Amino acid sequence: MKPSSSSIQKTVLVVSPEQAGKRLDLFLTSELSEFSRTQIQSLIQKGNVIPLFRVKVMKAGLVVLEGQSFEVTIPPAAKTDIKAQPLALDIVFEDSNILVINKPVGLVVHPGAGNPDQTLMNALVAHCPDIVGVGGIQRPGLVHRLDKDTSGLLVAAKSDLAYKSLVKQLKTRKLSREYLGIVKGHLMDNGTVDAPLGRHASARKKMAVRPESGRTAVTHFASLESNETASLLHLKLETGRTHQIRVHMAFIKHPILGDSVYGEDSGKAERQMLHAFRLSFQHPKTGTLKTFWVPPPKDFIDCLRQVNLKALKWEKIKWK
Repeated sequence: MKPSSSSIQKTVLVVSPEQAGKRLDLFLTSELSEFSRTQIQSLIQKGNVIPLFRVKVMKAGLVVLEGQSFEVTIPPAAKTDIKAQPLALDIVFEDSNILVINKPVGLVVHPGAGNPDQTLMNALVAHCPDIVGVGGIQRPGLVHRLDKDTSGLLVAAKSDLAYKSLVKQLKTRKLSREYLGIVKGHLMDNGTVDAPLGRHASARKKMAVRPESGRTAVTHFASLESNETASLLHLKLETGRTHQIRVHMAFIKHPILGDSVYGEDSGKAERQMLHAFRLSFQHPKTGTLKTFWVPPPKDFIDCLRQVNLKALKWEKIKWK
C-alpha cells in the first residue's frame, strides 16, 4: 500500500502476538512501513481505520490485543495543482527513489505568493510525474528547501519509502547539510550559534532570534579564510529553520554578504553569498551512505576575489 496511489486501497490487518500491547498508531505504522506515524494518525482521525470488533472510543492511543482486526482504507492521493513545466535541471544523481539537484541562484523552490510557477517544484513534476502525491500535495517529494538566492544541493524523494526515510533522517540529524558562506568582517574563530528562531515581531516575512518563543536553532561554523573585510566560512546545520544561517550570522554581527534582508547590502555582492555545497544521507533503500558535493557558482568565486579571499579546493574541505 502506498500513500501516493491514484486509486483507493483497502486491507485488513490482524494483531499478532508480537504486536499485542502496542498503541494502534504504532501497530499500523509497523505494518504499513511506507506511511509515517503522522499519516497513520491522520487516517485514524478521518475514520479510515475501522475496528472489526466493538470498541468504545477509536483513537490512535488504543492498545491493541492479539487477534483484533482493523480494516484500513487508503483514499486516492489528492491531486496537486502544481503545473508540470519542463525547466532545465542540473541533476547530480538520480535513481528510482531519489533525485539530487544542484539548484541555481534565482530559482524559487516551490510556488508561492509572487511566484505561482516556473519553480523547481514545477520542473520536478514535469521531470518525474510519479512524484505527485509523494509526501504532500503542495510540495510533492520535497524534503528540505533552499532560499531563492541560495545555490547548491537539495534532495527530493521520488517514492513514499524515500520520503519517509529522508524526513526521518532530517529530524534525527542524520541528513547532513554543509554550506559555504562569505560573511562581513574578520572572523577567525570556529564556533556554534545556538539561538532560537521565530517570526520577526513586526516584519512577518522575516525571521529573528526569539529567546522566549522561538524554536531551537543551532548552526556550527568554521573559518576557512579571513581578512579585515570579509571571511569565508564552512557552515553546518544541526537544525533547519527558515533563513537559519542568514539570521544567525547577522545575530553574531557577521551577516552574509549581499543579504539585504538581514543587514549586509554593501554592493560587494548582488545576492546573499551562501552555497549548499555538500549533502550526506543514507540511501533510503540500500542504507548506503551517499555524499554529494558541488563547487560554488561563478558569482561566489567573483565575490571572493573582490574581497581578497582565495578560492579553495572545495572537495578537500572536511568538517572537523
